[in-house]
Amino acid sequence: MVQKDERRRGRPRSFDPEVVLEKARAVFWNQGYAATSLDDLAAATGLNRPSLYAAFGDKHGLYMAALGRSRDEALAGLSRALSAERPLRAVTSFVLERSIEIYQAGDIAQRGCFVVGTAVTQAVEDPEVRALAADFIDQTEALFRRRFEQDAGQLAPGVRPAAAASMITAAMHTLSIRARTGSTTDELARVADATLEMLFGA
Repeated sequence: MVQKDERRRGRPRSFDPEVVLEKARAVFWNQGYAATSLDDLAAATGLNRPSLYAAFGDKHGLYMAALGRSRDEALAGLSRALSAERPLRAVTSFVLERSIEIYQAGDIAQRGCFVVGTAVTQAVEDPEVRALAADFIDQTEALFRRRFEQDAGQLAPGVRPAAAASMITAAMHTLSIRARTGSTTDELARVADATLEMLFGA
């Protein structure tokens, strides 16, 4: 005989939270946080509001999960790229080329970087978003600085590793914004080439 405490405590989830999060992130990426409604998220994920609440808490919780995933994926990818045993200029060039490729992706238009494209506007009134976005920028710059310090002799004369790290981090944000506003591959490549010239010389 089944005891009360052995009975089912609820139906198991019939969806994969990771898949739901990816679909929700696409909506936030296209529309931004403020313009995205719960109805938009429900339509994109195929879940009703109670299911979304049960899995992620609320719209803000879902957005923070998407934001955290984007930060972690971007930093992990950058760390892998910067750890390659290749000349510093070649490594940096690859990072910029790969960033342009990512920033130009999108299902309806070029979307840029998820963090830069969506968190910057929300950060003004949301301390949690502001802290995550600031952490993303700080960690990005720190990864570049460590690699530039490792191969400081390969930078152009007079270029300090810390300054180079700040400069390329800013350049990547510029590429993201330009991609989101429709810049072509050639236009973005010119920005990348100018960055490389400033860091390594002509």
